[in-house]
Amino acid sequence: MKKLFLTAVMLIASFTGYACTNFIVGKKASADGSVFCTYNADDYGMFIGLCHYPAGKHAKGEMRQIYDWDTKEYHGEIPEAAETYNVIGNINEYQVSIGETTFGGRHEMVDSTGILDYGSLIYIALQRSKTAREAIKVMTTLAETYGYCSEGETFSICDPNEAWIMEMLGKGPGSKGVVWVALRIPDDAICAHANQSRIRTFNQKDKKNVMFSKDCIKFARDKGWFDGKDEDFNFCETYAYPDFSGRRFCEARVWSFFNHFSNDMNRYLPYAEGKVKDAEPMPLWIVPNKKVTLQDVRDCMRDHFEGTPFALDDDPGQGIWGMPYRPTPLTYKVDGKEYFNERPTSTQQSGFSYIAQLRYWLPRQVGGILWFGNDDGNMVAYTPVYCGNTVQPECYNTPGADAVTFSDKNAYWVCNWVSNMVYPRYSMMFGSLKEVRDSLEAGYDAEQGRIEAEACKLDEGRMIDYLNDYSNAKAEQMLARWKQLAVYLIVKYNDMVIKPEDGNGAFKRTATGLGARVERPGVPEKAARDVVRATGDKYAVPAVEE
Repeated sequence: MKKLFLTAVMLIASFTGYACTNFIVGKKASADGSVFCTYNADDYGMFIGLCHYPAGKHAKGEMRQIYDWDTKEYHGEIPEAAETYNVIGNINEYQVSIGETTFGGRHEMVDSTGILDYGSLIYIALQRSKTAREAIKVMTTLAETYGYCSEGETFSICDPNEAWIMEMLGKGPGSKGVVWVALRIPDDAICAHANQSRIRTFNQKDKKNVMFSKDCIKFARDKGWFDGKDEDFNFCETYAYPDFSGRRFCEARVWSFFNHFSNDMNRYLPYAEGKVKDAEPMPLWIVPNKKVTLQDVRDCMRDHFEGTPFALDDDPGQGIWGMPYRPTPLTYKVDGKEYFNERPTSTQQSGFSYIAQLRYWLPRQVGGILWFGNDDGNMVAYTPVYCGNTVQPECYNTPGADAVTFSDKNAYWVCNWVSNMVYPRYSMMFGSLKEVRDSLEAGYDAEQGRIEAEACKLDEGRMIDYLNDYSNAKAEQMLARWKQLAVYLIVKYNDMVIKPEDGNGAFKRTATGLGARVERPGVPEKAARDVVRATGDKYAVPAVEE
């Protein structure tokens, strides 16, 4: 049975492409008391901006049509709530934020007849919830009432006071039901998930910090998947067994996040490597060895396993200029044998990336920020979007732009324009991008205190307008600066050379007005040694005979 199950997991995992990563930081684990909840939304060819659902009052009998978040296919309709709250991106006006990663799990548990997919659940819950606990109730009640048509999913569900992780699967075609479990992350802890179920055994008597479906264990018993004591029930092992791919491609990202804040992660390295069957699994959460800052979280969203055994800086796949990215799909064959690429947190196929910062001590319209970027987190400046905002910046919601229609008014396309110039010549060009990225973010950080203090002096309506105008101005400023960066990169690094500058931001010229002589950096030393190692004396210059 297990062999068949592992095959099913691999098939589902191959379909989802190991997309998405979430990090969670409890309020006592952060440096300033914020709860952090992050999301890299990764999928091949994904084009998506910053969504908005306005607050509203709805008449009795009003229905809501459900369209699949991924495919846009129509699934059916459900009754609308009497009142819905403002949602901008993945945060609502009450500072509730929800992210996700897909783990797949047992393929026979997918209910193809269900109305609600994972994306619809997220945005409906954000429109109907004032707290994380309320969002969990909304999501599970809706799924149990109308059916859940997605694969196994892990959700990060957070508010300014509590952070939760919830895992959910359907119960098969026509079931109109789900099995699920939700655990509160301790306030002094950090947690992460990345396309592999992570909840194992849980305290079924802790009603304050643990919630789960009534038949979570019984369903597995009835299917013949579990026959032990209730207290030994392991959600992950039963419903989404962590095979090699689930550990190496998915859990390794969690390992790397924890490794930034722990001195004890080497003990879990065999598990993350995925090659030792009975290796000790990682805990669901850890208490960090230092308080986590916003900058720490940004850095982790940009992680490529630097300085770890998974680092991508010592094989030919990095190319001449040390690119920490690899082509997809993750696996490939040579002479009939299968090989794989590492899968870090930062990846080229991100459609959007965000860090939700939730702060209980501020007015809710000020306390909730979605630091948002419309590309790979490593290649964007996260701009501030406040949770009460009612109008998206044009660059995150551009008329006419889509996955096959470029627009220089659109952040996704301009950011991808830049990043796709940088990827193949990473060590040569990334420093220029990083300088602009970090400068913009430093500016946002420096302005934040003043902007929020000004906002707190205003009444609610003017506060929302003030923060909305500020957010949109920063996003459009970023877009303009990124366009400048695109032009700068093509001029400075054209044809694999480097044009010198005069120190004042202008390119040097000769006395007659021509462009100054370019610098030719040649092949980096490591790449040159790799070539010689692979080719021997094929390209050796013959010694000059006396």
